Amino acid sequence: MAAIGKQVPDAQLRFGEVDLASLASISAFAARLSGEQDSLDLLVNNAGVMTPPKRCVTHDGFELQFGTNYLSHFALTAHLLPLLKRGHQPRVITVGSVAARRGAIDFDDLQAERSYRPFPVYAQSKLACLMFAFELSRRSRARGWGVDSLAAHPGLSRTNLLYNAPGRQPLGTYMMRRTLRFLLQSAAQGALPTLFAATDPGARDGAHYGPDRLWGTRGHPAEETPPAQARDAAVAARLWQISEELAGVRYE
Repeated sequence: MAAIGKQVPDAQLRFGEVDLASLASISAFAARLSGEQDSLDLLVNNAGVMTPPKRCVTHDGFELQFGTNYLSHFALTAHLLPLLKRGHQPRVITVGSVAARRGAIDFDDLQAERSYRPFPVYAQSKLACLMFAFELSRRSRARGWGVDSLAAHPGLSRTNLLYNAPGRQPLGTYMMRRTLRFLLQSAAQGALPTLFAATDPGARDGAHYGPDRLWGTRGHPAEETPPAQARDAAVAARLWQISEELAGVRYE
């Protein structure tokens, strides 16, 4: 907030504390926000946990990556939907990952209780984010909510998710991460697809944005085709129903 204030002295800023690994915290945050304002124009769902070496859980007992990366945003958006409906050209941007291309929704072991493998579980959580973005767009159009829903991803960017992952790492993995640090684009560059989806008048409801070079790993914002599995409306509808039950929220 201090850094933004220096660059934009007349910016109006508020800090709101919320733990995206706690449904109670999400509900309390949404209630506070609803008490402070009547409408909301933009929501960017961007919290992320990446590949903890051992299976961890949220405060509510959900697998940490599924619960934080996906289910928390599903719940938060549901709580804030009344504000968004009253917003000016409201948009919800849900941030995915190139990892979603390798994801699959495992309904038989959604919480990775039987088998936990860090990266496949991460990829599943990010695929779920994309499916949520597209399903929200479909439901908003069908029910007249007036809320646009878009997906975006940062490509491969130099953030702490990659080279500061938790747990002790083998020397080879450590060196690879340190080398990749210099090969990847900056975090600021990686943020551009999300900013484009959030603010550009030409960004389309239901679209997917990412970097335009090297198979979507770096570059400037461009619309791209989502992974085929992210466009499966039947799986998305099933995931939506299960998510409402898990998170204890209803969109209707």
